[in-house]
Amino acid sequence: MLTRFILFFVLLSILATAFAAKSPTPKPTVPATATSAPTVSKPVVDQTAQTIIFCYHLLVDKVRYPGTEITPAAFEAQMKELRDRGITVIGLQDLLAWKRGEKSIPPRCAVITFDDGYKSQYEVAWPIMKKFGYTFTMFVYTEGVRGGSLAGGGAITWEQLADMRDNGIDIEAHTATHQDLREGHTIMVAEPGGKRTKKKLTGPEYEQWLQNEVVGCKQLLEQRLGIKINCFAVPFGTYNEHVKEIARNAGYEAMFTVYGQPITFTSPLDSLGRYAIEANKPKVFEDAVKMIATSSGGPGAPAVAEVGAANLSTEPADGTTVRTALPLIKANLSGIGQIALRSRSLIGRRSSSSRLRPRPARATP
Repeated sequence: MLTRFILFFVLLSILATAFAAKSPTPKPTVPATATSAPTVSKPVVDQTAQTIIFCYHLLVDKVRYPGTEITPAAFEAQMKELRDRGITVIGLQDLLAWKRGEKSIPPRCAVITFDDGYKSQYEVAWPIMKKFGYTFTMFVYTEGVRGGSLAGGGAITWEQLADMRDNGIDIEAHTATHQDLREGHTIMVAEPGGKRTKKKLTGPEYEQWLQNEVVGCKQLLEQRLGIKINCFAVPFGTYNEHVKEIARNAGYEAMFTVYGQPITFTSPLDSLGRYAIEANKPKVFEDAVKMIATSSGGPGAPAVAEVGAANLSTEPADGTTVRTALPLIKANLSGIGQIALRSRSLIGRRSSSSRLRPRPARATP
């Protein structure tokens, strides 16, 4: 009996050992390693593209103030010419996205803008733009909108601006009262009781007025239309570094003048030139279109290679201030390969002479 009892325990020990041998040994736990987030890189954009920006004001059947007016027929003909020449009309925000390196734009394109805020821009220009499938930007000065202190019979309304906004039209700032923003210049100031008088503002009084012109108009547009304003068109194209600083601090991404020039990838955002189209200067439009057609290799035009300053050894050096009207300019072209002698040309930036253009009178179209 004792022998059977001992054999029973021996058998249990053997079975336990065998079962333990067959059981899998648990694998050591390996701590999870954190996976790094995928790197998001900016898209590679075409930095050789160029844009021209046009600036329009009133569209009227009979031109009385040629400095700010154009007929609907002439305007439509210009829009058609852009299409026929293969120049793509893009939105202003697309232009800025390109300059931020976020997206490419066509090699030759144009941006259409309208200044001040006239109802003819809503009633006449917009239907023409729809016909071509073009978008555009409205630069509005807030006291000129219907109900404002400077609004006349031809003023656009807040309801019309809201309709444009709802249909994808870009609306941006053009000051509060459309005046020269530089300190010490004569401006019209509203006195108590509504009377307007001429005055030269300086010091704290000027700074308060400037804040309303640059910052206040932005805030009002954002409040009334529920949009984000990031562009500022300077009245008459006259401003200085202090005005630029106020605009930058207000949150404007870009500033626009009326001194037309092709816009490139490296054009400074605080002085983007627009071609102001006037009935008495039809060549402005033609010259702008020809300039971008030539500089961008348009139909029938030879391709032009753009060479940055980093590729050349130049005299004067890039960024040097030239203090003579007829400087001698030298460039060592040996580093850019073989050049056909007949293909050499210099394309410079054309700038208009400074001129003070009177604020457009509001006339009923």
